[in-house]
Amino acid sequence: MRLRAPAVLPCDPSCTVLRDAVVDVVDGRVAYCGPAAEAPPHEGPERLLTGILMPGLVNTHAHSPMTVLRGMGGDLPLMRWLTEVIWPAEARMTPADVRAGMLLGSVEMLRAGVTTSAEMYFHCAEVASAVLETGARAVLAPAIIDAPGWDWKAQTAEAGAWIDTDGLRFGPGDRIEIGYGPHSAYTLPPEALTAVGEQARSRGALVQVHVAESLQEDVAQREAHGTVPTLLEKTGLLGGRVLAAHAVHLSDDDIALFARHGVSVAHCAGSNAKLASGIARVPDLLTAGVPLGLGTDGPASNDDLDLWEEMRWTAMIARVSRMDSTILGAADVLLLATRGGAAALHRDDIGSLEPGTWADLVHIGVDDPAFAGGVDVPDEQLIANLVWAAGSRTVSDVWVAGEHVVAEGESTKVDRHEAQRATVEITGRLRG
Repeated sequence: MRLRAPAVLPCDPSCTVLRDAVVDVVDGRVAYCGPAAEAPPHEGPERLLTGILMPGLVNTHAHSPMTVLRGMGGDLPLMRWLTEVIWPAEARMTPADVRAGMLLGSVEMLRAGVTTSAEMYFHCAEVASAVLETGARAVLAPAIIDAPGWDWKAQTAEAGAWIDTDGLRFGPGDRIEIGYGPHSAYTLPPEALTAVGEQARSRGALVQVHVAESLQEDVAQREAHGTVPTLLEKTGLLGGRVLAAHAVHLSDDDIALFARHGVSVAHCAGSNAKLASGIARVPDLLTAGVPLGLGTDGPASNDDLDLWEEMRWTAMIARVSRMDSTILGAADVLLLATRGGAAALHRDDIGSLEPGTWADLVHIGVDDPAFAGGVDVPDEQLIANLVWAAGSRTVSDVWVAGEHVVAEGESTKVDRHEAQRATVEITGRLRG
């Protein structure tokens, strides 16, 4: 397949804009991305697009099955929201509920151009099933928690057994990756963090863990160890592929520790703001060389799965926190949402359009007031219009591993309206 567009954004480190360019797809992967005039001979089908072609967005932290909990307790602070509303509701969720919530969340993300999401949740076999049905891509972290009704040893063993049985990645186009999801330092004993770190490293698996999201959550851990990253280092969780979600309250030493161990960060600007968790030190993390991607967090705390909003939140909060309008630009946050997200997941096969990467592609329609000047404007202006003005409403088509999964704004594989109807009863029941 060959796709040709007036503008192609490969999301290389320079955020290049290619004019009149093509992307060739062979066996689900990008074979060529570059100017049409320099493209190799092509005998297969060719589609002419009218807008912008770019990589799929990478959501580095989500709990997407929580679509069925959206709007519940939305005005409470984090810990009260979790303990009084969310955790009791989640305790009533069945595997079928989780699948229905994930199906709707996956469709929502694909329609917004998000092709990959990093999911921490329970009943992850159902999460994987839903993702495969929609045609999206997911990096799963089966939740590991020490709480009544939860057995962290059994959960850790189950994650390892799943990897040993199905492989680290499986499904068409390697759509599903399995890892470990130790919830946090405040919901697990130190020996659990040690065990997870050892097992994940032995399998090359990604660890997703909440770190220092709010000042109220890790009080005991800070009193005993100074900082949460220090505790994670002491327990041996670090050293492999580790993704720290939120990472809001970090010291200079914490940031240096992350950089030293190659820990990446999933920055959730919208959720951090809505829950008043704080302002993460994004510019400092980037300066230190910490890989950083953008995440939506769960749709019950954000309350959507729109990574375009996260781009704007990230840039604007960073700017106002530093009183510097140049601290993060449109191209900077676009790269954080694409190749930056891939780096945060410790992946090099998604997030950009380079030969060998998976053909996860998004076609942006430009018949929208956001592109009042059309496509033939200076590169900087085109990217600014895309990031600041356009957003998810302009997503027209989406491909994952070369498969057309969204056409003219709607899923080609799942009836969105039926998916929405299926969650109505679930939400009502979980509300109590």
